[in-house]
Amino acid sequence: MYKASKQDLWTGRVDSVADKASYRLHQVVQLCDLNKQGLAQDELKTCAIIGFECEEGVRRNKGRTGAAAAPNEIRIALAKLPWHGPEESMIIDAGNVTCENEQLEQAQQELGKYVTKLLSNKATTIILGGGHETLYGHYLGVREFIGQGASLGIINIDAHFDLRPYDEQTSSGTMFKQILDEDLACGYLPIGIQKYGNTKALFETARRFECGYILEDEITNGNFTHVFSVIDQFAAKHDYLILTLCTDVINAAYAPGVSAPSPFGLNPFAVRTLITYITQLEKTLSFDVSEVNPSLDENNRTVSLAAHLINEAIMSFFKEEKG
Repeated sequence: MYKASKQDLWTGRVDSVADKASYRLHQVVQLCDLNKQGLAQDELKTCAIIGFECEEGVRRNKGRTGAAAAPNEIRIALAKLPWHGPEESMIIDAGNVTCENEQLEQAQQELGKYVTKLLSNKATTIILGGGHETLYGHYLGVREFIGQGASLGIINIDAHFDLRPYDEQTSSGTMFKQILDEDLACGYLPIGIQKYGNTKALFETARRFECGYILEDEITNGNFTHVFSVIDQFAAKHDYLILTLCTDVINAAYAPGVSAPSPFGLNPFAVRTLITYITQLEKTLSFDVSEVNPSLDENNRTVSLAAHLINEAIMSFFKEEKG
């Protein structure tokens, strides 16, 4: 289920081989096979990327499949971006966990194992999904790392609650209900929820779990004062935070390559603002991007946008001062 990344994913233009100020990501990324070696960090600030080649949760949720191809496509787009990381920093590509033979639950457990390993090595972790079922494996890894006694807050930038029942089987629409049913020390804040993208029953489920949420139309007016206040209040209640982005929250004009396109979704500038605000919080440990579907993309727009948003998160995690 685990395989190391390949160097040929990390290629691009070279302006200089000596001047680090001219480097792009493909010139600084270091590949690491987690089954063969540790992270040679030398006390550097480290961001580690790991992919989750999985769309089984989307298939079970009767969505449009194709997201399993996203991790490597996002890497190819990331590779070409200019590198603006601080001098004492490094970025690691830790390979992919792959879901085989529809074994979603086993793949999520496997992803969690490697997320724990990366966090235990003091690497801020970024997971490239995969369907949004990626989040459950992400959560498992963080929970193992912080221990059962710590309070964990999950912030989800998404058009959907993903609080569906899982009586028959889990999917990309059930993760947060799974977590809230199992983990009393976990809180959930969804941001970007679309009223007509969720049934009344799902809004009732959110209320039953006492989840605060921010609707899409509360963000599109461009006033982030209220949004930041809600995030700050949520963060204050928890020892640690993780952030997940479902790219179907973004307007389909900017992100056509997703399982469930949103005609009234958020614009990329709003999503970037949310990501950079949340990742600069000291409590934020990790970030995942899910539901990018290269097979449905137009001119690589969604893949490229995902890469740029991930790059923004990396730079925000690397900031000298976090507050």
